[in-house]
Amino acid sequence: MQTPRNGRRQFVLGALGAAAITATPARLLAQNWPDKPITFICPWPAGGTADQSMRALCTVAGRVLGQSIAVENKVGASGMIGAKALASAKPDGYTVGQIPISVTRFSQLGTLQADPRKDFTYIARTSGQTFGIAVPAASPFKTLKDFVDFAKANTGKVTYAHAGVGGATHVGMEEFAMAAGIQLNHVPYKGGAEALQGVLGGHVDALADSSSWAPHVEAGKLRLLATWGEQRTTRFKDTPTLKELGYNVVVDAPNGIGAPKGLDPAVLAKLRDAFRQAVASPEFKAVADKLDAPVLYLDGPDYEKYVNTVYQKETVLIDKLKLRELMKS
Repeated sequence: MQTPRNGRRQFVLGALGAAAITATPARLLAQNWPDKPITFICPWPAGGTADQSMRALCTVAGRVLGQSIAVENKVGASGMIGAKALASAKPDGYTVGQIPISVTRFSQLGTLQADPRKDFTYIARTSGQTFGIAVPAASPFKTLKDFVDFAKANTGKVTYAHAGVGGATHVGMEEFAMAAGIQLNHVPYKGGAEALQGVLGGHVDALADSSSWAPHVEAGKLRLLATWGEQRTTRFKDTPTLKELGYNVVVDAPNGIGAPKGLDPAVLAKLRDAFRQAVASPEFKAVADKLDAPVLYLDGPDYEKYVNTVYQKETVLIDKLKLRELMKS
C-alpha cells in the first residue's frame, strides 16, 4: 500500500529524474563540442590585414580545440554584412567570427540591423591596427603640414581613399580634418586593398588605411605622413603621430572575436580559452608584428564592457561629425 509520504517521494524522484534526462543532451553537447569543423566569418576581403590576422588566430585556436576553423569571407557594407551574418547564425558554437568595433557606430546609423549590446556573445578582443595617411612618392606633400596647408588653400580639392563610408578609416580621417580645420573630398572603396590600388594608380591624392601601405612605403612607392596611434610604431619610428603633430585624434580600431547571442556557457568557456591561447601564440605575434597590429587582448567579459563604452562614445561622435548626413551624401 502506497502511503502519502511514499507517493510524494516517488513524485520528487520522478521529477528529478525527468529533469536530469532533459538536461543531459545539453550537457553532452557541451562535453562533445566541437565534433565537426567550425566556420569563422571574416567580414573583410581575403588577403587584407584583418583577414591575415584572423586566419593566424583560427589556425592556432583550431589546434587547441582539435577541430579545423574554416575562414569564410562575407564582405560588404564596411564589414556589416559579415557582422549581420554572425548575429543571425545559430548559437551552437559552430559559427564564430570577427566583430569590427565599428558595429557600435553602424548599428546606430542603421547600416547594421543588430544591436552590439544584445545580439553578440563576446569571446575576446585580439589586436588593434596601425592606421596612417600615405601619399604617392611623387606627391608634392612631403609632410602633413604640406598636406594641411594645401587643403586649407584649396577647400575640397584634396581627395583621399578609404575602405568605406562610416568605417574607421573614413571617420578617423574626418576627425583629423575637423581638428585641422580643413575640408577633404573622400572617395570610398569596398576595402583597404582597393583603396590602396586607387592611390597607387594615381586616381586619389592620399590613402587613409591600416598598414596596407607599409610595404609600399618601405619600397619607396608611397610616403607615410602620419600614423594615428598613441605612440610611433617601431617599424616607422621616423613618422610622427597625429597627436604629436597637435591633432587630438587616436584611432586603433581593435578587432574582436564573437559568436551569436545565446551560446552555451560551457562552449563559450572553451572558445574563450582557445582564442586566449591563440592571441598569446608566437604564430599570431609574428603576423601581428608583420601587420603593425598591436596586441590588445581582453577576455570576453572585459571585451563586452569595452564595446558598451565605445557605443556610448560613438553616439556623441555621430552627432559631432554629422555622420548621418555623410552617409546620405
